Amino acid sequence: MKKVYSDAAAALDGLLFDGMTIMSGGFGLCGIPENLILALRESGVKNLTVISNNCGVDDFGLGLLLQTCQIKKMISSYVGENDTFEKQYLSGELELEFNPQGTLAERIRAGGAGIPGFYTKTGVGTLIAEGKEHKEFDGETYILERGLRADLAIVKAWRGDAEGNLVYRMTARNFNPMMATAGKVTVAEVEELVPVGTLNPDCIHTPGIFVQRIVQGAQYEKRIEKRTTRE
Repeated sequence: MKKVYSDAAAALDGLLFDGMTIMSGGFGLCGIPENLILALRESGVKNLTVISNNCGVDDFGLGLLLQTCQIKKMISSYVGENDTFEKQYLSGELELEFNPQGTLAERIRAGGAGIPGFYTKTGVGTLIAEGKEHKEFDGETYILERGLRADLAIVKAWRGDAEGNLVYRMTARNFNPMMATAGKVTVAEVEELVPVGTLNPDCIHTPGIFVQRIVQGAQYEKRIEKRTTRE
């Protein structure tokens, strides 16, 4: 099966529909699938539920999809860098399912592993626990959290090959590997597309069995959210 596509738009062709759920990898602005996000914006697909640690910034990353009002609901952990997100949420335009960061990561991992739910102490006694099943284990109270799956997972890796094997670099390993397992279809964009056999098998983070399509990104801006320099 051919997995390599010429560009991001081609890699998403035939996969998108209004109202779908999309997982988008990365941590802050690090390791985000920049080219696939741009292709989503250009496609015009709307009423999206997006599962991502955060929603970019106002004019970059997933924030671009907020500008065009293509996102209906976010399932996230951190949303503090985006004024557009704040305005849309407070006005009722955008739904938000808020998660502790570790809980979000485990919900995605569980979904990819075929685990429908798990119990955690995180969030007990807070708003996070409202409406969720509570259960005692060894005298401690836990809440039930459901695993997450998506119609489409878009991830970003440093290097990949034509079989879809992926290697992430540093912070980009946050959320990308687990999301690659939790999409009905996973599309990966990479900075370097290398011949099969180039990658050291011991260094592959996502085996190609989880990746259906792969594309080499055209360009990367790699922004820094908050640049701090020494006086």
